[in-house]
Amino acid sequence: MQFHPPLQAATLIKRYKRFLADVVTDEGREITVHCPNSGSMRGCSTPGSRVMLSTSANPQRKYPQTFEMIQKGDTWIGVNTMLTNHIVAEAIAEEKIKELQGIDSITREVKTSASSRLDLLLEKGEKKIYVEIKNCSLAEEGWAMFPDAVTARGTKHLRELADLVQKGSQGVIFFCVQRTDADRFRPAAHIDPLYTQTLIEVARQGVQILVYQAEVSPRSISIRKSLPCFLEGSAKHLNKEL
Repeated sequence: MQFHPPLQAATLIKRYKRFLADVVTDEGREITVHCPNSGSMRGCSTPGSRVMLSTSANPQRKYPQTFEMIQKGDTWIGVNTMLTNHIVAEAIAEEKIKELQGIDSITREVKTSASSRLDLLLEKGEKKIYVEIKNCSLAEEGWAMFPDAVTARGTKHLRELADLVQKGSQGVIFFCVQRTDADRFRPAAHIDPLYTQTLIEVARQGVQILVYQAEVSPRSISIRKSLPCFLEGSAKHLNKEL
């Protein structure tokens, strides 16, 4: 995914009210921007950090600029969760995901029950593959982790995938790691023990876990490679939490 027009550089003053952030542009203007991320952004909202902003062409928007990414050391981290589905769907269409190749059609935002929607429905012949996508921006000591805040909605999605697997479809939970300073993944049991326990349970029930890392730069974001997922260590950590 390429950014057109080019992103604008700024420095973060603070992120607040979940969906807002104040920044100062390189031209010295202090502005409020939209922050499309409902998580805690743990480790990704340090005041003084360099950030990149996109600008909407919609004149009706109250905050025309969007907080797209933040720099930590030499690493850019994608924080706009509204882009994640597009990044992953693009990678599937380009056959960059080895486990999801030969797909005939991709449908987005599919209603799967009276109260649930999942991000993608992939069809491959007669096979239906339901995919729920999560943006992973948290990393500590080389571990990429999800979630960065308690997510009842995320736990609900896992159970929905398990129900679909029981009915004969394929279910996939896809973690898109939007940073390159981690080389392995585990669920964040210290942040959301219930999500971690549910992930372990649905994996045993046949839900497939895929973790792929994206290369993030001010010019583009694209899926590059898979990362190993470790659940055993998460289970041990979970026991300590409980």
